[in-house]
Amino acid sequence: MADAQGGDSPFYLKVDDRVRFSKTIAESDVYLFAGITGDLAPVHTNQQYMKDSFYGQRIVHGVLIMGFMSTASSLMVAQCAGESDTEVPVSLGYDHVRFLQAALIGDTITVDYRVTSIDSARSRSMAEIQVHNQDDCLLAVATHILKWVPNDRAGM
Repeated sequence: MADAQGGDSPFYLKVDDRVRFSKTIAESDVYLFAGITGDLAPVHTNQQYMKDSFYGQRIVHGVLIMGFMSTASSLMVAQCAGESDTEVPVSLGYDHVRFLQAALIGDTITVDYRVTSIDSARSRSMAEIQVHNQDDCLLAVATHILKWVPNDRAGM
């Protein structure tokens, strides 16, 4: 498999590996998330407050959409070619996150996760994430970084 520098180096993922995750966002998803996080902002929880807004209804928490991005990352890890007893993948974070349109309660969102580069020397992969709704409207984008860290406390 080619690394970011173009050489052949074995790695857990390869460029253009992809996963897809879809889910219809229910009202209960929004309320459970609001309760867990304490984010009870009226844009998410008060229909009367939002009925005359641009959206005409409550909108889904952006961070809940990011949680679905994390789900796609976990699916990618689950399909890795080869497992390791010496390293485990962890998220280093999401860069360039943008919420381009609001997700609404009842929307079916689809998260597309595609590996765009591998840095085997640093044990990292980068992925492009796009989130669309059922009308193929692009709702959110991000870049995700996965890093494989030692699976041995002595190796830290």
